[in-house]
Amino acid sequence: MQIEKAIIIRDKTRLEQLIERFNSKAQARFYIERAGGSFEQYEKEHHKFYDSLKQVQDEISGLLKWKIVDRSFLPTYIFADTDLILVIGQDGLVANTAKYVNGRPIIGINPDPGQYDGILLPFVPEVLKKAISQVLSNQYKSRTITLAEAKLNDGQRLLAFNDFYIGASSHVSSRYSITFNGKTENQSSSGIIVSTGAGSTGWLSSIFNMANNINKNSSLGKNARTKLNWEDEKLIFIVREPFLSSVTQTEIGFGVIQRNNKLKLESKMPANGVIFSDGIESDFLAFNSGSMVEIGIAMEKAKLVIR
Repeated sequence: MQIEKAIIIRDKTRLEQLIERFNSKAQARFYIERAGGSFEQYEKEHHKFYDSLKQVQDEISGLLKWKIVDRSFLPTYIFADTDLILVIGQDGLVANTAKYVNGRPIIGINPDPGQYDGILLPFVPEVLKKAISQVLSNQYKSRTITLAEAKLNDGQRLLAFNDFYIGASSHVSSRYSITFNGKTENQSSSGIIVSTGAGSTGWLSSIFNMANNINKNSSLGKNARTKLNWEDEKLIFIVREPFLSSVTQTEIGFGVIQRNNKLKLESKMPANGVIFSDGIESDFLAFNSGSMVEIGIAMEKAKLVIR
């Protein structure tokens, strides 16, 4: 693999987001402290991030040219085949990045192991030079992660690293028809969650927790759960809180999507229908009346460099 440049993906710190919101650091401090919070916590986190970012830049120097790209530019940034992707931040930033880099190796860097669990961030700045050298010599270990794909009838397309939400953008009923394994029905629900293996320990698991709390003696057992491996060529979908009425049904509520089948939906919502991925509501497709979507396994894979 010929690597010529490292692309460092980062996001604004919480302090930077506060300053952006309140127009100045002083105003941000006033707001936080007036609410009884500790502004020092935000400052400490901010300085720790920049110390780690500086260390990452130092580790790369001498090995590769590098460029920093803010998270907000991911949807429009054009990555070269010779780019190595470095992500420094929280786990969610790795998930968001993976959708746009078309299978290029990703090195996830934890800027503050005391603050973040870092399931998708196996490296710290101190060992980064070794990790990059292993990628440059093509002697690195990696884990392949299955992505989900939503494809609308107008050609628009969205990928998900963890999960999709499909439904209304606000707390009103989501109305649609659903087709799976040859069966179709109209539904009214709180929306549909489609999870990948990487996302199966997140939002999906919380839905199983809710179901277990409601009915400890259901046919699923006392501790029902569905956990997939990251590389499994499977997706899980669950319909949240389906409502049974004279015109809506509830028989299709759970399923496993594989290569040979897809989940198909047609929106019956005149407005405010959405499909968003990985919990990022700004990263969405409109899903209103007339829109049809197929949910399946994406051809692309995410490749996470591991230790």
